[in-house]
Amino acid sequence: MAKDLLLEIGTEEIPAKFIPGALRDLKEIAAAKLDERRITYSEVKTYGTPRRMTLMVRDIAEKQSDRESENKGPSLKIAFDDKGAPTKAAQGFARGQGVEVNQLIEKDGYVYAIVNEFGREVQDILPELLPEIITSLNFPKSMRWGELDFKFVRPIRWLVALYSNQVISFELANVKSGQISYGHRFLSKGQITIKSVDEYFAKMTESHVMVDQDLRRRIIREQVEKLALQQGGKAVIDEELLEEVTYLVEYPTALCGKFEEKYLALPPEAIITPMREHQRYFPVFDGMDKLLPVFITVRNGGQDGIDIVRHGNERVLKARLDDARFFFEEDKKVSLEARVEKLKTVVYQEGLGTMFDKVQRVEQLAVFIAKEIGASEAELLTISRGAFLSKADLVTGMVCEFTELQGVMGREYALLSGESPAVAQTIYEHYLPRFAGDVLPESTAGRVVSLADKLDSIVSTFSRGLIPTGSQDPFALRRQALGMVNILINAQINLSLGKIFAKAMDLLVITQAERREKLATDLADFFRLRLKNVFTDENMRYDLIDAVLAIGCDNIVDTRLKAKALNAGTVDLELGRVIQGLTRVGNLAKNATTAEIDPAVFTTEIEEKLYQAYKNAHTQIEALTKERNYGGVLKAIAGLTEPIDAFFVEVMVMADDIAVRNNRLALLKAISDLTADFADLTKIVA
Repeated sequence: MAKDLLLEIGTEEIPAKFIPGALRDLKEIAAAKLDERRITYSEVKTYGTPRRMTLMVRDIAEKQSDRESENKGPSLKIAFDDKGAPTKAAQGFARGQGVEVNQLIEKDGYVYAIVNEFGREVQDILPELLPEIITSLNFPKSMRWGELDFKFVRPIRWLVALYSNQVISFELANVKSGQISYGHRFLSKGQITIKSVDEYFAKMTESHVMVDQDLRRRIIREQVEKLALQQGGKAVIDEELLEEVTYLVEYPTALCGKFEEKYLALPPEAIITPMREHQRYFPVFDGMDKLLPVFITVRNGGQDGIDIVRHGNERVLKARLDDARFFFEEDKKVSLEARVEKLKTVVYQEGLGTMFDKVQRVEQLAVFIAKEIGASEAELLTISRGAFLSKADLVTGMVCEFTELQGVMGREYALLSGESPAVAQTIYEHYLPRFAGDVLPESTAGRVVSLADKLDSIVSTFSRGLIPTGSQDPFALRRQALGMVNILINAQINLSLGKIFAKAMDLLVITQAERREKLATDLADFFRLRLKNVFTDENMRYDLIDAVLAIGCDNIVDTRLKAKALNAGTVDLELGRVIQGLTRVGNLAKNATTAEIDPAVFTTEIEEKLYQAYKNAHTQIEALTKERNYGGVLKAIAGLTEPIDAFFVEVMVMADDIAVRNNRLALLKAISDLTADFADLTKIVA
């Protein structure tokens, strides 16, 4: 009869951002280890609060599944002597497998042992399995406590381990498992005895703990939305913030606080940022998307003393808004342009000068990129000015206090300093995208300065040998490169990576040819991997991605168009047959000693037909490539399949006549070269 399993790991408060990943890992590890031990079950679920991680496995079998295995032993020549008697090798193998020698079977020139392994009682396995699951968990940061040589995200205070109503006994970190748990730190008193798995959730609810994070998240959302509605507005619920708040509380109660209307004179972001990033508050807007002087927060507890909690939160926010107001008023006394000079006192990176030096490089790089993509004179002026002012807000009091406002305050101070709205928008947009899924720059100037800023950061950091590794990327270069890729694709900007790499190296005064070549190769590989990730996220086939990226990705937009055409072609064309023919062509073309094709040397009509098909395809491909119609290019290539197949059926390529042979090889080389600028089709799994 199947039973349910409960494992609750009680700890000191776990950082909210660690919990979702830990619960995901706990579920995956538990499922993998149960499968590994042949323990069947119907469902594995995990739950978490700041003080506990809970594993619930439904319908676990009472016994492991039996297993029959066929284990390979020594060869027959080694297992038996000339008289057919088992040797010591056979005897030792049989003994190691727990069978008699006469039970060995012969197959494929070897002896095999059929071993039947009978399943153990699951209740006997769990005491060793559960500690193994716990110790397999990894966290961004772990800690030791006491004199223990044991690491975990936070000190373990209790362990509940129940198999239906039976305690699974084990000890970990000097804590013995049992059926004793604890409720809410302040709303629940004393120990809670969990007598069976079935009563776990009810007992926790009685003790003011909502174990199910999905339930907590839903209740928090409902409470916040209801309170905002009561204030005549609508709460802006940032999903990342909601997720964090969900894992900050065990028993959520939302409450509404207020702040003085005088603070609304600040830019909205200067109010929202302290609310959201520092205090975990939800802002409220009216029907006209205007910020209201109220906020909503969530306490870890009930309604008792709610007014005191509200007052405390209002006082904390007031102090932060007073700081913001002071910095804003002080910052307005100096123009944004006047602050650029102060960037000379801010070091960018060791060996790469100051932020002022970086701004100069970014400005020149941005103008170079703008000219490459054909920006107008008006756009060039905006780009140059926007790049010059792009980092000036870093030395303002507001951004020094609230670093999340870089770019945002640059835009505000630019407008207050009399800069054009286009320049102000460029300053803000050049930081975009700031994280995965963030919005992209919308203006040409914003895109160009963003590309220049990110490119300078990547190339300059690479020039110091600080290339991201599998686990280390302290300068967030992957994010910046991915941001560049997404900007180029989103805006369909045709730009040569090789050209802008070279320009960035010029501005960094990297002159040694060998060093430039290696740096360019490293950068190209780095961007190729970012583009591969983008294509993978778009559900493109791995072999088709490899085929396109094998010829490089100098033009990101072009490369993506080729990849999309190739992926679409797997449905529209008999790609397997096309690849087969072209692979054979490519293999033989390697033997070509000349690229010159002389139609007068053809000896068969089928050669002439293939030559004419090649010329037609070549003309089509040239025209279609100029139009960037890569779907058409692929169809033109596929159109050669019939004449190629016919050619190989009727023509001996490696003819005895050297002139005829070389001419045929030259024709095949010309056909193979047709795909050289499209993709390496040999990498495709036909």
